[in-house]
Amino acid sequence: MKFTLIRESTENRARLGTIDTPRGRIQTPIFMPVGTVGSVKALTADDLDHCGAQIILGNTYHLYLRPGCEVISHMGGLHEFIRWDRPMLTDSGGFQFFSLAKLAKFTEDGVAFQSHIDGSSHFFSPEKAVEIQSILGSDIMMSLDWCMGYPATQARAEAALEKTTAWARRGYDFWQKQGAQNNLFGIVQGGMFKELRSRSAEQLTQIDFSGFAIGGLSVGEPTDMMYEMADHTLPQLPGNKPRYIMGVGTPENLVELTRMGCDMFDCVMPSRNARNGKLFTSRGDINIPNARFRFDKNPVDETCGCYTCQNYSRAYLRHLYKSRELLAYRLNTIHNLYYYLELMAKMRQAIRDDRFDVFQRQFHENREQGV
Repeated sequence: MKFTLIRESTENRARLGTIDTPRGRIQTPIFMPVGTVGSVKALTADDLDHCGAQIILGNTYHLYLRPGCEVISHMGGLHEFIRWDRPMLTDSGGFQFFSLAKLAKFTEDGVAFQSHIDGSSHFFSPEKAVEIQSILGSDIMMSLDWCMGYPATQARAEAALEKTTAWARRGYDFWQKQGAQNNLFGIVQGGMFKELRSRSAEQLTQIDFSGFAIGGLSVGEPTDMMYEMADHTLPQLPGNKPRYIMGVGTPENLVELTRMGCDMFDCVMPSRNARNGKLFTSRGDINIPNARFRFDKNPVDETCGCYTCQNYSRAYLRHLYKSRELLAYRLNTIHNLYYYLELMAKMRQAIRDDRFDVFQRQFHENREQGV
């Protein structure tokens, strides 16, 4: 993998770059649609191509449990299995152990857990997390980390930080011994404590990872606190490698964090909200089940070039959703992901033109108008 920094804003820390992988080039800043179990829900690879997806995300925990490494290996790896020929990133499972805390027990060696599917017992070590991702064949793998929720005491956040660093070193060493296939990112932790975030960044950047992520944000903390932690941590990560904030967020989050110098994002928000009838537009969000759209002939967003907006009315989308037609999920998800990926493309252009501050101001003005 090669990261090339093309341009930095003179107004802020926003930056334009490319990540070159054997499966293709990724233009940054970029948003990665989430395909947790090998599927971006309701969409085909052609749909993702239409939306402008350059890279998608899969989850090690879920894919390990179902369909399992044996199946994916037999089918030629995750790319071949799901018929996606572009780059893919896999999470290590750390966030799932946080979100399924009642089923997981953290030890010095790793995480013992019960499957949320059938209750069977399993264990992830830092080495096993890398081994599984190598079998999946993802282009970017993530180190096993200990993700903390909010609120957390400083002592607890410090313990998780130290364990995350130790696991990162073990995972990196295993990755090197296995031939350093694909790419491995380290994950900065430290809760909502600046001194811990600094310590985590200092420890991890001593390891020659392919890139660095900031984990443990968007875990229940106020938005201002998330921004404060990101703004503090991002400048401490190497400028010659990709910077990734995990699990974030709203369109407003993406714009603000791009301004701070983040290169990569992922979040289930656009696809999950699509299935719940919430659609993102350039003039704010709409809830398509609302009665006011019953006779509305307009597209979701008149400025949007997605398949959904070019062919269907708000009234029809409301009808599909209220009728629980499966087509509603596909059309809504196409729109939301197209909106997110087009937003990233517009930010890349704004950085290229060195007018990001103007873009950000217009973005907020438009979103606040309302539909």
